[in-house]
Amino acid sequence: MAPTFLVILSAFLLAQSISAQAPPSFRWDHLKPSKNLDWTSCYGSFQCTRLEVPLDYSDKSVGKAALAVIRLPANVSKAEYRGPILFNPGGPGGSGVDTLVTAGPGLQMLFGNEYDIVSFDPRGVSYSTPVASFFLTDAERAVWNAGSLPTSLNASSDSLEHDFARAKLLGQLAAQRDTTKILKYMTTDNVARDMLLMTQKFGFGKLKYYGISYGSILGATFAAMFPDKVERILIDGVLDADAWYNANLTIEATDTDKVLQSFFDGCVTAGPDLCAFYEPTADAISNRLAALTQTIRANPVPVISPVAYGIVDYSLLRNTLFTSLYVPYILFGPLAQGLAALEKGDGSILFSILAQQQPPFQCDCSSDPVPFHLNNPEAVLGVLCGDGVDVTDTVDELRAFYLNAAKTSQFVEFLVGSNRVSCAGWKVHREGRFKAPVGAPNTSFPLLLLTTSADPVAPKAAALKTLAGFPGSVIFEQNSPGHTSMTAPSLCTSNYFRQYFRNGTLPEPGTVCQVDAQLFAPPPPSGPGRRRDRTLSEGDGDEEMLAALKLIGDAVRPVISRKVGR
Repeated sequence: MAPTFLVILSAFLLAQSISAQAPPSFRWDHLKPSKNLDWTSCYGSFQCTRLEVPLDYSDKSVGKAALAVIRLPANVSKAEYRGPILFNPGGPGGSGVDTLVTAGPGLQMLFGNEYDIVSFDPRGVSYSTPVASFFLTDAERAVWNAGSLPTSLNASSDSLEHDFARAKLLGQLAAQRDTTKILKYMTTDNVARDMLLMTQKFGFGKLKYYGISYGSILGATFAAMFPDKVERILIDGVLDADAWYNANLTIEATDTDKVLQSFFDGCVTAGPDLCAFYEPTADAISNRLAALTQTIRANPVPVISPVAYGIVDYSLLRNTLFTSLYVPYILFGPLAQGLAALEKGDGSILFSILAQQQPPFQCDCSSDPVPFHLNNPEAVLGVLCGDGVDVTDTVDELRAFYLNAAKTSQFVEFLVGSNRVSCAGWKVHREGRFKAPVGAPNTSFPLLLLTTSADPVAPKAAALKTLAGFPGSVIFEQNSPGHTSMTAPSLCTSNYFRQYFRNGTLPEPGTVCQVDAQLFAPPPPSGPGRRRDRTLSEGDGDEEMLAALKLIGDAVRPVISRKVGR
């Protein structure tokens, strides 16, 4: 959960896949901002609007922002209508618009047709304006990202110093090029205020909200700021909000190594037919991986693939391992294949796990280009560093911080230390912004928290800490490795989600849901007689819900993978 520049690059690569899912036909810059929700048809069955909000709620003379808001309208009579459910897919910096275009039908299947399913691009992000930008052109941004090739903080003796220097450079660019002054107003507390205003514009006094990953910070912050405005708040993949605001995310690494262990254990269970990196014991697989890692550190492997070319070195190998921990049900199989091939000198499979996410950059030379909206480096740092305390650490202090965090997990090179490093050069802070502690003794309705049994960046310890801040709320667990419940479909989990919104039912403390998936699953059958995938309009019952959950998971994975850490 901590974007060093290698993280920002990988986040940027992953972000490209989500952009391809949203039809490019709708022009947000042609839509006039309004103080009301003036809906216009967009993206087929969706409706869009640009909502004016004050940059500074305490001083409205500062200026305005225009939020890109999208909804999949409820499909019931007026008497049956139950209002909006606001959805944040994570990040920070994730485009709620692009995500909802894909996930909307699945979310409406999950929660019910009585609700508008609503998402938005937070201030400074994507289609919302003014957009945060440190770069003068798209090409300059691409060059910066190309120069930010993944490097582990322990790849060499000067990796930390190098990243620290880059952080200071980007911090200076941010301060100098923030001509619209949006950066200091991108903080999570202002987004919480925007959500309350949005809810009120719908004609409702209390918030209904589903937040994933960074969306858990946003949901908990809202509940702390407006405890009497909570109708339903569901947060999934719960981060420690106090740690977030204090720029010390060590707790988030608590279960990271447990997810890697699930790779070893799952490979043994799957056997050699399904896991290409198989050994008869988990320890043997672990030792085999350690030996391969040392080999690649000494002898990187060049790769030329149909989509890109590069080098599989120590950093890329470690980066790919860490990335796979977010979505093990998707990536553990390809990861095993890639590791086995890499032992034989073939790095193409492993390289493609990250490289295939990024299409080659091309300048748009048309006379009326679509405005660039995947401003991931700017959005991540604008929120993360703008929220946190002012980091004034020296290089020696950062190294001591990193080495201490490394006692928690072997992956803090991408997770904890890098977060502190990334914000060490940040100079744009707003006085009076919301800070820790995050909690409220009595919200108007209990929060519902979901944790997986082994989350690489949002461990159960963080969820329990959040729970302690909101007495009366409830936490339950999904028995699966990976980040958020969307790592694997679970009919049990989806039932508790639905019942919470529909009638306020909370699971019993200690509830654990199983998943309807398996690690290292065999590929689906092909050829004559194969079972085809079903759409949401076909069938009913469990299969239709599983299809909905897959749709949501496919949409949010690129976004949750770009949050602090990846």
